[in-house]
Amino acid sequence: MKNNYSHPIEVSIVMPCLNEEETIGACVQKAFKAIQENGIAGEVIVADNGSIDKSVELAREEGAKVVLQREKGYGCAYQLGISEAKGKYIIIGDSDDTYNFLDIMKFVRPLREGYEFVNGSRIRGEIHNGAMPFLHRYLGNPTLSFILSIFFKSSFSDVYCGMKAFTKNAYEKIKPVSCGMEYALELIIRASGLNLKRTEVPVDLYLRKGESKLRTFRDGWRSLRFMLLYCPNYLFFVPGGLFFLTGFAGMCLLLNGPFIFLHHKFEFHAMIFSSMLVLSGFQLINLGFFAKTYALMEGFLTKSSFFFKFYKIFNLEKGILLGGLLIALGILIVLSIVKTWIFLGSIGQERKELFAFTIILIGIQVIFSSFLISLIGMKNKQR
Repeated sequence: MKNNYSHPIEVSIVMPCLNEEETIGACVQKAFKAIQENGIAGEVIVADNGSIDKSVELAREEGAKVVLQREKGYGCAYQLGISEAKGKYIIIGDSDDTYNFLDIMKFVRPLREGYEFVNGSRIRGEIHNGAMPFLHRYLGNPTLSFILSIFFKSSFSDVYCGMKAFTKNAYEKIKPVSCGMEYALELIIRASGLNLKRTEVPVDLYLRKGESKLRTFRDGWRSLRFMLLYCPNYLFFVPGGLFFLTGFAGMCLLLNGPFIFLHHKFEFHAMIFSSMLVLSGFQLINLGFFAKTYALMEGFLTKSSFFFKFYKIFNLEKGILLGGLLIALGILIVLSIVKTWIFLGSIGQERKELFAFTIILIGIQVIFSSFLISLIGMKNKQR
């Protein structure tokens, strides 16, 4: 069979490939059979990622268009393959014969009905014996899917399913940049962030032929890391805000002397710990602003209404003014302590000193953080 170009292409089926000679031929055959049986104007594209076996020759023999991606990575292969696709709808799936390409109508129907992004779910379908390792099925995949649903409101039960579909217009909005296995997560994260019209369909998972390229713990950590980096709110702002508010409350309660709680007496050492929480929390919040600003400028994250409003109000001069006021307040407290010491001698003002020094340090951070945020944001202001 060959790609059908007699009519405008409606569906492009794209498969990444790396040494899949045992299965690539069967996958391409099934894809073309589904196209023919359902009367679809379609094409099959195999994005080879450096195979050293007969994968490329076998794919071409079956009529697929083969593109060669020299840059290594699952995501890189898909990026090149999809860039060559002519279809209105794109269906992606692994070329290891774990997914049945005869079932492409499960994805085509929702796309024709107006959905922009369709995710496959192995959890809702049938997982054949031995097709998914125990840890992946009952721990890794459910956990990562749950975390992603909390962070990004994805509402999908199986975020790492290798079979998905989307419109070409939706893909051009998503603009994925990941070259590794995180590519699958990025598609869902950005589709959710863009609020594309999404749905999920059940797919069956079959036993893989050949060696799996997944590494359970390494890829699990890479996935979690990617989600955290894509969500500065949970990585920086939530813990930072918790540290800062807890520490500030502790410092205020201990400012004028010991504080008793549940029959326990908290002294100056507790105030030192509170100061550490305040400074650590404020630093995390700062890092969150840096990360969010950079991610927005580079297009890794969709636009945030909060940050849009923040940058309409914030500028370097206001940051310097706020930092200067905090430093001035801290210095005034220090001067009042010095005045008391001059006239009355040493009377134990350690708590006020610590409070003042903490305020001064925050003021210094505000000033220099304002310079850095302004520097990062210059690219956007020049557009």
